[in-house]
Amino acid sequence: MLMLPSAPVSAQAVTPAQAPGSAASATPAKKLFGAWVRGDRREAARVATPSAVKAMFSYAYRAPDEFAGCSGNACRFVHTSVNVPGGLDGILMIVSGGKVTKVYGSRHFTTPSAAAKHLFAAWKKNDRNRGLEAARTAAVDRLFRVKYDPKGVTHFFQGCSPEPKGYSCAYSYEGGAMFMHVRGSKAKGYDVRSIGYIAD
Repeated sequence: MLMLPSAPVSAQAVTPAQAPGSAASATPAKKLFGAWVRGDRREAARVATPSAVKAMFSYAYRAPDEFAGCSGNACRFVHTSVNVPGGLDGILMIVSGGKVTKVYGSRHFTTPSAAAKHLFAAWKKNDRNRGLEAARTAAVDRLFRVKYDPKGVTHFFQGCSPEPKGYSCAYSYEGGAMFMHVRGSKAKGYDVRSIGYIAD
């Protein structure tokens, strides 16, 4: 686990006004967060599915320092004193049936291609939250403007090459190419900051 400077951890930190119906989602989310902070997998399993527990306990960074509330069934815990890659700024939990069923989190990608491939895989699955694990919001918004069409053109990953301030990772397809502009470092982690397209 990467130990980054952080404010004192508290699952009970300041919570903004929540959307109607989201209070019920906050309870299992906070319980899972607390169990993770204590390293208590047994308690975590009581409030989350096995896949959610696995994802929670594989989070790469130290605990976020603020509970940012829930919007419907989506609850967020964010870092307020450190910068982490991607657009999530911490952990996002999806709650269903009184349990946390999915956990998304900021990820530590050690190569530009890993971040680019993760974002592309998220686009193929139409999973915007997964995309935010590997990219900033602006890049995700641009990519997800058009839904991936499995019957459309085939994209071919062409690798990543250095460019000013970072790397450009390319996907070619019939009629053009998409370029993911990646920034960061192996130590801090890479993420996709913007996306550009060219036509043949």
